[in-house]
Amino acid sequence: MQRSLETIFSELRDYCYETSLLEAAAACLEWDERTGLPLAAGAYRAEQMTLLAGMVHERKTAKEFEQLLQDAGELSAATDNSPTSAAVRRLLKEHDRNQKLPIELVKATSKATVLGQQAWEKARQADDWKLFEPHLKEIYNLRRQEAEILAGDGHLYDALLDQYEEGAKSEQLTQTFAALRDALVPLVNAMSQSSTRPDGQSFRIPIPVEYQRNVSHWVAAAVGYDFERGRLDETSHPFCTTLGPHDCRILTRYHEDYFATSFYGTLHEAGHGIYEQGLPTEWYGLAPGQAAGLGFHESQSRLWENFVGRSQEFWRWALHEVDQRIGGAWKGRTAETVYRDANLVQPSLIRVEADEVTYNLHIMIRFEIEQALLSGDLPISDAPDAWNSKYQEYLGITPPTHRDGILQDVHWSAGLVGYFPTYTLGNIFAAQLMESAADAIGDIPKLLERGEFQPLMTWLRKHVHEAGACYVSEDLVRRVTGKPTSSEPLIKYLKSKLSPIYDL
Repeated sequence: MQRSLETIFSELRDYCYETSLLEAAAACLEWDERTGLPLAAGAYRAEQMTLLAGMVHERKTAKEFEQLLQDAGELSAATDNSPTSAAVRRLLKEHDRNQKLPIELVKATSKATVLGQQAWEKARQADDWKLFEPHLKEIYNLRRQEAEILAGDGHLYDALLDQYEEGAKSEQLTQTFAALRDALVPLVNAMSQSSTRPDGQSFRIPIPVEYQRNVSHWVAAAVGYDFERGRLDETSHPFCTTLGPHDCRILTRYHEDYFATSFYGTLHEAGHGIYEQGLPTEWYGLAPGQAAGLGFHESQSRLWENFVGRSQEFWRWALHEVDQRIGGAWKGRTAETVYRDANLVQPSLIRVEADEVTYNLHIMIRFEIEQALLSGDLPISDAPDAWNSKYQEYLGITPPTHRDGILQDVHWSAGLVGYFPTYTLGNIFAAQLMESAADAIGDIPKLLERGEFQPLMTWLRKHVHEAGACYVSEDLVRRVTGKPTSSEPLIKYLKSKLSPIYDL
């Protein structure tokens, strides 16, 4: 008896759900590793993660799964963007990719990246590049092998980039980033010479970590992060991870002498968490229950961190509450002062603590270096010098240590080559989304001044979150804003916001 497409898809969905259970278990082990795994347990954790990675790969390449996909082929041919059609199309693409990758390579990459992250932690703490160098060399070697398998006649870097931002091409990103850089560099130079620039001291007043923890939990909940479906913990490099349809966890870090690290780091990760919590839970593990791409994921984190959290209206609402929670350390400071300090623009060493303008230059540096590392044009041993050289060229500063230089980001140790450009894409998308949200909602600044974040979140839920990955990012941008991806709204936003502060 011939089975109906409905029956076939139901079986396919059940199969994918079981696979997602394994993936969630692996994510849970990773979360545990990054939040307090005993040092001596590192090697065994790598074995656990390697085993799970192999099991997931075997399920995703199994004959049973392949047959289900073939039987559901008619659904993938549909031209609509219904959840079912989108789910099958994404599964077919992922299956094609997984079929090409030998399980030995998948396992080797999993083990190398788990050990690499552990080595990165030690190297960063010790400020010792040599502890990490051999691990990075192995990781890039494995990722290059993967790219060579997947790229065919195409660009190696694009084969990896596509895993984070489907359909994106490095050539197009290079052009987009160049136009953005040409607009930002003169802006940074003009602000550096301004006589009205803020000093940023509001966030340099020492704040006990226990006070900062209190603020972090308060502000994450205030903007809409649901603590009944998530939690906030501490780690060396902030991130967000989802362990199930109702289990999204965010992590931040605290520096007693720099309050902005935890405050804006928490807002950033809360934005990721709000997106994850807004995805359709009934589609968890399939495209309709996943983010459109990392560019859109970053658009949500950067939107709440910067477009909301660094706005004048936000600080008019938040000042009193924050000051109370930090023991009155801001007594006598006005919302205007804190707002100006939150928008200090100056070249700095640390990406996650960078201002809205120079942040994109940090990303462009990483984008250029990782392309050269992957192609082999830049030897791993020369990476620290290349990093320092580009920081001097783009930002006019040179990292005094590797900890503040090439060892500051966890991404490459985790094998995330091709991930970095999605951060700047996120800034670009966020500006476009905010323009469209303002047209639909009305006076967003007035809402922020009253601490009313729900209208903005509801709009994002409807137009971004509920769409899941039924559309690739470029299509979703056009669908929501009516326009293609463009850096112009971001440039306009930055100039409009910062010109009064810096008297430009």
